[in-house]
Amino acid sequence: MALCRASSAVARAAEAHAAGVGLGVGPHLVLKMLTEAGPGSQRVLSDQLRIDRTVMVGICDGLERAGHVRRERAAGDRRAYAVTVTDAGRAELARAERAVPGFLDDSFQRLTPGERRQLTRLLGKLLGTADG
Repeated sequence: MALCRASSAVARAAEAHAAGVGLGVGPHLVLKMLTEAGPGSQRVLSDQLRIDRTVMVGICDGLERAGHVRRERAAGDRRAYAVTVTDAGRAELARAERAVPGFLDDSFQRLTPGERRQLTRLLGKLLGTADG
């Protein structure tokens, strides 16, 4: 129960912080994934980020209007769209990423640096990733 409550508290704080930065959490995650993994379908983005598919369409609509992504019909499936981050999207992500360390410091100020590293390792272990 504590993990769920902590997750909700951090998610609310992240949304509030993101609103101040100007790039919501969902769009931030989409830009980050596209930058790190390369172009992908909205479906893959939705599945990997665990964002509802209808919500993902709205996120991609907003990112496309802002010029941060480009959507084109996928070559192998004319029903699907391939989403690609643009140079403007990379610049927006870089701007938003500069604010992340301050947000993390504020959100986890009750933990020592060692406890933060331990939490990262433990969450990574729960999620099945090497380093969280």
